[in-house]
Amino acid sequence: GQHGHREPLDAAAYALLLLACVPLLWRHRHPALAAYGTAAATLAYLAVGYPYGPVFAAVAVACFSAVVAGRRRAAWTSVGALWAGNALIALWLYRWLPPPGDGPSSWGQQLVVATWVVAVVALSELARARREQWARERAERAQAARRRADEERLRIARELHDVLAHSISVINVQAGAGLALLDSDPEQARTALTAIRAASKEALGEVRQVLDTLRTPGDAPRAPAPGLGRLPELVGQAAAAGLAVEVDGAPPP
Repeated sequence: GQHGHREPLDAAAYALLLLACVPLLWRHRHPALAAYGTAAATLAYLAVGYPYGPVFAAVAVACFSAVVAGRRRAAWTSVGALWAGNALIALWLYRWLPPPGDGPSSWGQQLVVATWVVAVVALSELARARREQWARERAERAQAARRRADEERLRIARELHDVLAHSISVINVQAGAGLALLDSDPEQARTALTAIRAASKEALGEVRQVLDTLRTPGDAPRAPAPGLGRLPELVGQAAAAGLAVEVDGAPPP
């Protein structure tokens, strides 16, 4: 009934409650259809005059799933149609075609249902907004991580370029000197070949260091990259290769 009390639960009521829950099985794959199906079964349950209660939980779950999945129109339409249909039956149909000894429900009951509808949709929208915010934050963190990785790769590429460019230059000069002095000054040619061997060994070692840095996960210890602190060593290698080197200024601390 709609006036003062509602019908007690019977077998048909439990069947309608079960029917209202069945669409929830497809709420992830078909959220809109789940919202419409749950609302329709709930409206049938209320139209018979069964009491309010857990039946609204199925509608709330379906509405939440639809909103979170981006089917907001389906969620609003289903709960709006549920409220409008219940109000139409409770206030109009029972006024003109009341069952024996029954009558229309009060506006207070409809206000409670309307408040529940607004609360369900509002909470669903809040959850959707939070999920979208979390998704944006995750995307921003992933983008920042990619940017840091790109910067690290660029830095390593520059280091590798500097190491190889210096070592290959020394090897080239020493190889030319060795070829030129091979017949006239074998001892100097031997010195040039020794310098080539040392430069190539150093280049391979520093390339391995860079590659080990790339392969090492986490915060493993890393040797410093060649910098101004090794400038005297660089000058000595260039001079040994036969290059005229002039240093201007004080060495770095």
